[in-house]
Amino acid sequence: MSSSQTEPSPDDPRVRAAIDRYWRSNRRITAVLLVAWAVISLGCGVLFADVLGRFAIGGAPLGFWIAQQGAILAFVLMILVYALLMARLDRQHRRELAAIANDAEGPS
Repeated sequence: MSSSQTEPSPDDPRVRAAIDRYWRSNRRITAVLLVAWAVISLGCGVLFADVLGRFAIGGAPLGFWIAQQGAILAFVLMILVYALLMARLDRQHRRELAAIANDAEGPS
């Protein structure tokens, strides 16, 4: 925010609601990515390895490949997705707080 803008009060119910929405979205993103990671690493690499073993990548059974390589690649991609989604969420949150601060200043 620029020096001409005042920061909204943390006691303002609109600010509290914005913060609650931010953390609810943050937890949702984290939960979805953790479930996806668990399904890929545990589900595909261990629980469904026999079923996936019917298919092969580079001569290795797919279940084995996912357990050894695919889960790691998926995890790295999930880190990238998390970073991109959180950057977008942070921008939205900053814009929302700036709008609240502008409303608090009143008409110019």
